[in-house]
Amino acid sequence: MTSSSETDNRATDMMPTPDPALRQLERFVGTWTMAGRLEGREEDTIHGRTTYEWLPGGFFLKQHMTMDFAGYVEIDSTEIVRYDPETGTFPSQVFSNISPEPLPYSWQLDGDQLRISVSYGPLDATFEGRFSDDGDSFSGARSPNPGADPEANIPYTIGGRRVV
Repeated sequence: MTSSSETDNRATDMMPTPDPALRQLERFVGTWTMAGRLEGREEDTIHGRTTYEWLPGGFFLKQHMTMDFAGYVEIDSTEIVRYDPETGTFPSQVFSNISPEPLPYSWQLDGDQLRISVSYGPLDATFEGRFSDDGDSFSGARSPNPGADPEANIPYTIGGRRVV
């Protein structure tokens, strides 16, 4: 006869576990404030706050962001990031108040270096940034990819600091 604890253990053993590569995203967990500026400007006019947390099970990282983008638009979005072992990247989907469709992004991490790209319709840009040595701040720039429309892919620099 099989005990209920043995049955529970077998069920647990059959459950999938998150890919160890997802641990690279752990550095994001928490709340961050952000400030930045449009290319060529001297004053910070981009201000935001983002919170990262793991969804139950640990397979997906959720980001919720609010941002005043230089007075042009207030952005409120939720992004779900996962790991793709075939490409070694972290694809994501962004659901926001400024797009009727989820936007596909791709994250790449290499140590303290971060690269986030989007290429969908007129959006065709890449953010390249770096974490500080202590991991509690980052800075970088988002630029249009070669040949992309700079009006739809406004270049800017941005930095952030962990607050929680």
